[in-house]
Amino acid sequence: MSTAVSQTWYMTQRQLMVFTRQPAYAIITLIQPVIWLFLFGNLFKKVVELGGFGTTTYLTYLVPGVVVMSALSSNMWAGMGTLEEIQRGTLNRFLTTPVSRAALMNGNVVNNGLVTAFQSVVIVLLALAGGADYPGGAGGVAILVLASVLLGTIFGALSNALGMLVQERESIIGINTFLLLPLTFLSSAFMAPSQMPSWMRHIADFNPLNWAMVAGRSALSDHPDWGAVLVRGGGLLALAGAAVWLSIRTIRTYRRAGLGGRGAGGPRGRPPAAPAA
Repeated sequence: MSTAVSQTWYMTQRQLMVFTRQPAYAIITLIQPVIWLFLFGNLFKKVVELGGFGTTTYLTYLVPGVVVMSALSSNMWAGMGTLEEIQRGTLNRFLTTPVSRAALMNGNVVNNGLVTAFQSVVIVLLALAGGADYPGGAGGVAILVLASVLLGTIFGALSNALGMLVQERESIIGINTFLLLPLTFLSSAFMAPSQMPSWMRHIADFNPLNWAMVAGRSALSDHPDWGAVLVRGGGLLALAGAAVWLSIRTIRTYRRAGLGGRGAGGPRGRPPAAPAA
């Protein structure tokens, strides 16, 4: 177990080095969430007068939604990094070493989790500076960040599994584009559940994105519903475990199939033989 953990941390550090060497990337990835936060926060600020939002300012209501949306949108592209590792042959070289197969996949997931936590804290602080209020205090913020990391783990691990299976950029882009907006709008990201159509509320009850938002909002409120936080947090944790398990299984399937003939150039990851003269 200790070996697997140390190897996972090594693979995580390898991923983090890429992130730290490109500080501009951290800023670029925060631009869109900040636009959502302040553009939508001002555009729809009067909707709280409809009631059911549990807060006096729409910006405060919007913060958990933006944090969770940011976690979703950034982690859904984790499979692109996995696909790049396959196409460059890096993954195949690691598979010839004794490194844990779980570490190969989980290093990416842990790296994304750390980046997601950083982005979530930045968004929360920017919203606080913009006038948002967090009655739940630092504990509520911590639960919101944890919920966003768990959601990111779910979709990051699934994206890794998808990258291993399809090995095509177009497929990953198409699936992510198809899922992002429906998952977002079939949730309480922008509108209080009481103001949503009944069919939409029922769908949101089964949406993991909405679970993270509900847990975060409740933890940040004056009177948290800890039952709702624990149930939805437990659901996110269970889904995260299942998604990580699935991603590890896909790398074993990939290896049994011959180290990715499509992504690495030829059978067992070797370059294709030169044509006969």
